[in-house]
Amino acid sequence: MSDRYVIISADAHAGLPAEQYRPYLDAAYHAQFDEYLAERQAHRDQALRMNYDYIMGWETENEEGLRGAWDMEQRDKELDADGVTAEVMFADADAITGMASPPFGAGLSAGAITDPELAFAGARAHNRFLAEMCARSPERHGGIALVPITHGIERSVAEIEWLAAQPGIRGVMVPTMWHDRLPYNHPDYDPVWAACQAAGFPVHTHSGEAPQDEYNENIGIYLAEVVWWAARPAWHLLFSGAFERFPGLKFVVTEAAAYWAADMMWKWDQYMGGGHTTKKMAALLQGKISKLPSDYFGENIFIGASTMSKEEIRRRHVLGCDVVMWGTDYPHPEGTWPHTQERLRSDFGPVPVEDARKLLGETAARCYGFDLEALRPVAERVGPTPADLGQDPAARTDPEEVRAARWWKDEYELQAPG
Repeated sequence: MSDRYVIISADAHAGLPAEQYRPYLDAAYHAQFDEYLAERQAHRDQALRMNYDYIMGWETENEEGLRGAWDMEQRDKELDADGVTAEVMFADADAITGMASPPFGAGLSAGAITDPELAFAGARAHNRFLAEMCARSPERHGGIALVPITHGIERSVAEIEWLAAQPGIRGVMVPTMWHDRLPYNHPDYDPVWAACQAAGFPVHTHSGEAPQDEYNENIGIYLAEVVWWAARPAWHLLFSGAFERFPGLKFVVTEAAAYWAADMMWKWDQYMGGGHTTKKMAALLQGKISKLPSDYFGENIFIGASTMSKEEIRRRHVLGCDVVMWGTDYPHPEGTWPHTQERLRSDFGPVPVEDARKLLGETAARCYGFDLEALRPVAERVGPTPADLGQDPAARTDPEEVRAARWWKDEYELQAPG
């Protein structure tokens, strides 16, 4: 068997130029769609006034590759050149001016929509396009569909059931923020979690939305907080007992880094009896969780860490190679495309192959249900080898290093709450 990597990007984006969503949108919303397009164009015009050289430079130099956001033939060429075997695709392909966003902002900012009708209309338009796109090669391309659960639970369940019948759909993305609607710890969402469990769909949040109206256009505050908002739903599900009621449910935090999980895992575990002051907290969680919080990572909670930093790669054992997943963020400029293999050589050279295989593909295959054997022919053609990444094939992972990475379990003598 070849030693080529099966790289599965756990973060990529697909979407039409905004005006091309019209055929996928119910006709009743076309007039409002025209207003949305005008707003999008005004937003682009403002962005160009502020940053013309960068935007035009990026769009001109990468014109052909950017077409892969909606053109599957071009997309496969870009993945092949990057050494990527398979991927999961989120909405909002244009991260600069937003001109490849679903109608009415139904993608990364869906929680901010005030009209439930528009939230669902925009989501369905994108989902119809996405299902059509994925159906061409569902073994390689997984779609993450849009389901605005904060805008209607029964309608969301119906959408999930429709999506479950579409080849290539491998998960759903829900609004990152619920604003003045029900928080995700509320039991009213149980039909949604049940439908996702039945469909085998991981539920996602993706970084992007945050309370922008509080920031006074201060990008520094946004950057300091945006990760927190994306990760926040994970602990709402965990501590409300959602993973006990639905043990097959998976929740994925995507493109919100991974560094936060290391400290949260030990602190959350400490609540389960890491000292006399926390035992009262553990008692209050009886019946909500049956394991240490960290033990839900890799089973129910995953992290699509995208172009993870070298520091996060160094922390891979505390974060969990069975938790964290690499992604190129194609076709966003903050990702590694079109230079993914160079980035992999830079970042993964010192990493043992067994760890790298998990981070780069095996964990994503388990999370999303990709068939590694079905993907092997593509990997044989495009995947890099450990030698290509400058790795020492003799390097091995020390089991003691893995055990010691989650030091708190021994230091606090922690036991599962039962």
